[in-house]
Amino acid sequence: MKSIRLIAISAIITLSAFCAVLYSSSCKKDACLGVSCKNNAPCSGGTCVCPTGIAGANCEIVYRNMYANTYKGTGSDNLSNVYPNYKLVFSKTSDTTEYTKMNLQVVDSVNVVSVSLPVVLYNNNAGGSNITIAATGVDTFTYSGTGVISANAASVDISKKGPNSAARLFSFKSFIKQ
Repeated sequence: MKSIRLIAISAIITLSAFCAVLYSSSCKKDACLGVSCKNNAPCSGGTCVCPTGIAGANCEIVYRNMYANTYKGTGSDNLSNVYPNYKLVFSKTSDTTEYTKMNLQVVDSVNVVSVSLPVVLYNNNAGGSNITIAATGVDTFTYSGTGVISANAASVDISKKGPNSAARLFSFKSFIKQ
């Protein structure tokens, strides 16, 4: 009789422990349930984790989309030449995982593309982003540069170095969105 009672008590305790574990684990809610992150951003603990180049509560702001525009102004170089009616044309790349990459075309006053260069955005925020142009070979020249861009304006300094010449610096300051 004693052993039946012990077996019954053991069974009740085991069943109670099993139910408690099952009940407590079934009550845990997924914090990301109902959170809709954009642009392939993951959710962690109920918050969207935005990749570099993206912002917003749901990762809905893609900076390069805001900057994909034509900016117009007057440029100059370190030889005192002036380049009126030039355009800086920024376009987004087709890459849907690297949201910091763009392309830049420098277009002269008669609408001829002078050079096309890859651009990388960094220090992104609502007011604008910094840009860098890594050393890029085009024909016999190497181009590099830095600048800033926003949805309304862009400024870029581009260095152009030939194999047997000193670097020439082109400045495109305060270009305004067209």
